[in-house]
Amino acid sequence: MSKDIINIKIPKKADYISLVRLTASSIASNLNLNIDEIDDIKVCIGEACNNVLSFSKKDEIIIIFEVDNEKFTIEVEDVLEDIPEGTDESHERELGLLIIRTLMDTVEYYNNGIRMTKYIQ
Repeated sequence: MSKDIINIKIPKKADYISLVRLTASSIASNLNLNIDEIDDIKVCIGEACNNVLSFSKKDEIIIIFEVDNEKFTIEVEDVLEDIPEGTDESHERELGLLIIRTLMDTVEYYNNGIRMTKYIQ
């Protein structure tokens, strides 16, 4: 299988996060990941998108799904690793990033986002 790439751009509104979660769930299901892994992916992409809702100044959320024989990778642009202290949601967003690091196989931050990977066994 070659690498398949799926790009989604949604308005920066909470109403559209369920669309992204369902898309991730559908892709993961097609990869024969088990229900626990699928749920983990849905939680993580939701947390990443919530981070963008809280801190990004852009009007949209960009999500990139990459699939190959070995892994399912999800990138979400504009996710902050260093949460500004003193914000009303700082503790909640820090907890969200901890959840992502716990549930995904690998997590990488890059200059404008987060890359989360679940390996296919």
